[in-house]
Amino acid sequence: MSDENLQPVFQIQRVYLKDMSLEQPNSPAIFLEQEAPTIEVSLDVGAEAIAEGIYESTVTITVTAKVKDKVAFLVEGKQGGIFEARNIPADQMDPLLGIGCPNIVYPYLRANIADVITRAGFPPVHLAEINFEVFYQQRRQAMAEAAAAAPAN
Repeated sequence: MSDENLQPVFQIQRVYLKDMSLEQPNSPAIFLEQEAPTIEVSLDVGAEAIAEGIYESTVTITVTAKVKDKVAFLVEGKQGGIFEARNIPADQMDPLLGIGCPNIVYPYLRANIADVITRAGFPPVHLAEINFEVFYQQRRQAMAEAAAAAPAN
């Protein structure tokens, strides 16, 4: 084998919108409300191998806007990316899929969610930047705590 075949490879194959949903359960009455809505945002990331050296990374965001106790809108979007990752050291693969890939995918999702909310007739919601490294560390810590709390079988 030549040294060229052992070089690390990381390439974006495709970035795509995997799922997008919008609910406006209280329209049109909600448009008459004068009070500004409260916004709740939840985030999830995922990654899975789909072929040898090919991985799908996903970022899911749910945005819920409420005026008093009524839901103005609920938007859920899932952006995916297909990445080629070969000859990456094993200890670097999980952070690559949990931090690097979501950093690439998230800006696309952020724009798509802002567009859907605007097209739904609401003022745009500009999602903040996300530090996926901190999010990754928090998830790993929560998984470690859950594993430690689980009774040994």
